[in-house]
Amino acid sequence: MNLTISGHHVEVTPALRSYVTSKLDRITRHFDQVVDVKVLLSVEKQKEKEKRQRAECNIHVKGSDMFAECSHEDLYAAVDELVDKLDRQVVRHKDKLQDHHHDGHKRLM
Repeated sequence: MNLTISGHHVEVTPALRSYVTSKLDRITRHFDQVVDVKVLLSVEKQKEKEKRQRAECNIHVKGSDMFAECSHEDLYAAVDELVDKLDRQVVRHKDKLQDHHHDGHKRLM
């Protein structure tokens, strides 16, 4: 899995990098065919203080691309919500890949 973490108007500290990496481990635990992950952490210049910190992520898995974004007043909380959204998307994608239509018992006459 290729992981790219970048910051826009925010410095990606080692603590922030390790936090994002540990949170993204949950996604790879549910679905092991993750090819590429790009995370962008940014601080937007808005008048109100709430929802300034923004986290967005592109995930390339085998067969699909997924995108999620989340804004919060705390960057760590934004990362938490982002990973929750991505986890739901990955689990839904994994369920679609699995074949649920198996043949039932055939009657003998």
